Amino acid sequence: MQRILHRIKAFADDESGVVTAEFMIVFPIFFGFFLMTYEQGMISLRNVMLERGVDMAVREVRIGAMPEPTGPLLKTAICGYALILPDCEDQIELEMVVRDVRNWVDIPARVRCIDRRVTTQASVDFVNGGNNKLVFLRACIRLDPMMPTTGIGRAIVDAADGNDAAGGSYALVASAAFVVEPFDDED
Repeated sequence: MQRILHRIKAFADDESGVVTAEFMIVFPIFFGFFLMTYEQGMISLRNVMLERGVDMAVREVRIGAMPEPTGPLLKTAICGYALILPDCEDQIELEMVVRDVRNWVDIPARVRCIDRRVTTQASVDFVNGGNNKLVFLRACIRLDPMMPTTGIGRAIVDAADGNDAAGGSYALVASAAFVVEPFDDED
């Protein structure tokens, strides 16, 4: 009995390996925070670049550099400005909504996004609008998280799983508006 008590006391007094045990407890927590910070940074960076791409493409329309914007032209312009969005032209969905400022109708709250369940997407009508028409352009892109099994990556995938069209991705949405300037049809 004395020997057992002596061994228990010796085991309790032994401090070898304490740092390793502490490291093994604390390191995964801090590494998890690092991974979540990295994922959130990538989401924010992608969102900023999508916003920039939409703003720059709409600027081209406003100044007349793109006088007749079409879906493919706008997609190419947006993806050209938003360089870091992977598979941009295949994953982005554009929606152009024209409104008359004198006869206002709210814009639909539901944003059109790519449906990853299907191989061909529904076509989107692009109406450039007439003189003095207010045009809203919304872009929705589906992106895969950098680390879909850790922290925020897992949380956004789990949140999007209720949406069958998500396919393990999350959506970023950017919008811009412009007014079609009056022009003279006489030529």
